[in-house]
Amino acid sequence: MANPKVTSKNANRNLVEVRDLVKYYPVYGGVFRRVEAQVKAVDGVSFDIKKGETLGLVGESGCGKTTVSQTMVRLVEPTSGQVKIAGEDVFSGDAQQLKAMRRKVQIVFQDPYASLDPRLPVGDSVAEGLKIHNIGTQDERYEKTKEVFKMVGLEDYHASRFPHEFSGGQRQRIGIARALILNPEFVILDEPVSALDVSIQAQVLNILKDLQSDIGLTYLFVAHNLAVVEHISDRVAVMYLGKLVEVATRDDLFSAPLHPYTHALISAIPVPDKRKRRNRIVLAGDVPSPLNPPSGCRFHPRCPIARMGHCDVEDPKLREMRPRHFVACHYAEDYL
Repeated sequence: MANPKVTSKNANRNLVEVRDLVKYYPVYGGVFRRVEAQVKAVDGVSFDIKKGETLGLVGESGCGKTTVSQTMVRLVEPTSGQVKIAGEDVFSGDAQQLKAMRRKVQIVFQDPYASLDPRLPVGDSVAEGLKIHNIGTQDERYEKTKEVFKMVGLEDYHASRFPHEFSGGQRQRIGIARALILNPEFVILDEPVSALDVSIQAQVLNILKDLQSDIGLTYLFVAHNLAVVEHISDRVAVMYLGKLVEVATRDDLFSAPLHPYTHALISAIPVPDKRKRRNRIVLAGDVPSPLNPPSGCRFHPRCPIARMGHCDVEDPKLREMRPRHFVACHYAEDYL
């Protein structure tokens, strides 16, 4: 049975629709290199993002967050499922349609230095999208590059410098500028501040929020730091071992989570005020391998409220426990 649709009330304004997204990686073995197993990186993920909204996608390392984001735009080919962006089916288009679609969708990667060509001045790297899509003359591209540099807090003269001449925060601003150069509607932010110092993280996050307000961008914000996600997101989707386990508005999720995994993640957020600190929930064991995920609920081997004979047999589906608050847990009522 596929996951139900996790939609907002105003579904006609959804810019992004993801339905039953699956990505398996085959494992080959033997003399004839036959497929012996499948790594279930993403296993039936569904969600919507409204125009102008930020959806935070969170979870432990290896849960499939980045695979979801890259599969959505076919940087990684999906196993099955459907993704629509601005009403266009991403997986059914040919090369030309995919190229046209990618003008509307851009990605800011986790490592800004690795995503920039060290042999090119950063101005050329930022303007490359315009050149690929045959937009404007060389002078017009240069003017557009200066415009987006100003939007992210960089100066004109920075365009002639090379990536190694910038700090980590400046490189990430360059990555954001490159994402904005084609005037996209939807931007995927794949851990955009995880490699930066805390003070620089705040600067970059504020730039992202200001840009969203000024030009109406829609974000998918992929991260493992819940404090950062709480700062920037309108809604939050929590992933565990390739599946969504909870989707809710930011305020509902952080004030009254309904999944035991979400409770554990939130309990680990550092709180400076000792009087407001939460009791830390330490989960038993390690994250299982997506090569051989547990039967039933994938979280049950580490879950403090699991009931054997049920949780280890039946896979829970996302269900709406409160308005716009979905959870995949057989015993979510324990937290109401």
